[in-house]
Amino acid sequence: MANIFEFNGLRPVIHETSYIHPNATVTGNVIIGKNVYIGPSAAIRGDWGQIVIEDGCNVQENCTIHLFPGVTVLLKEGAHIGHGAIIHGGTIGKNVLVGMNAVVMDNVVVGDNSIIGALCFVPEGMIIPERKVVVGNPAKIVKDVSDEMIEWKKGGTELYQKLPAELYATLKPCEPLREIEPNRPIQNGDYKTWKQTKD
Repeated sequence: MANIFEFNGLRPVIHETSYIHPNATVTGNVIIGKNVYIGPSAAIRGDWGQIVIEDGCNVQENCTIHLFPGVTVLLKEGAHIGHGAIIHGGTIGKNVLVGMNAVVMDNVVVGDNSIIGALCFVPEGMIIPERKVVVGNPAKIVKDVSDEMIEWKKGGTELYQKLPAELYATLKPCEPLREIEPNRPIQNGDYKTWKQTKD
């Protein structure tokens, strides 16, 4: 059972098809749509405003989503929030990728199909148009997102959209093995990193 907390009379609303890892924490005025994955140690804290996570989003391990008082944070459909990222206010558009350990500050608007690079710092109030690649500290728009990049991103997000059902079907606490069993299978998907698609 995940750590789900009511705060000031407001309980999170979570669709039954979404998966909140038992080590994640969801507090207060949070609304989570269908087929959403929330990873271990993610903290989604809707205590001073509202957090809306639309269908098909994923919020990976060690992410933090919080807000300035009175603000609504919106992750639109298919938003993909990489490991360790912080979303502190603002709107993340449809099919946006926020890279690992990126920070998105208050009142930021990230346009649909944009990519925020790993370790990027997006300062308060920055408006990012649709289909832009953004990198650096502070964030800087460096180029447009190609159709090929959008398709690659969608493929990665689709893996996470399937993950909740797989977790409900197979994840369970266990005792570790003490030896490697013979013929241990290796999980092998056909999804490639962006660099591999270019090689």
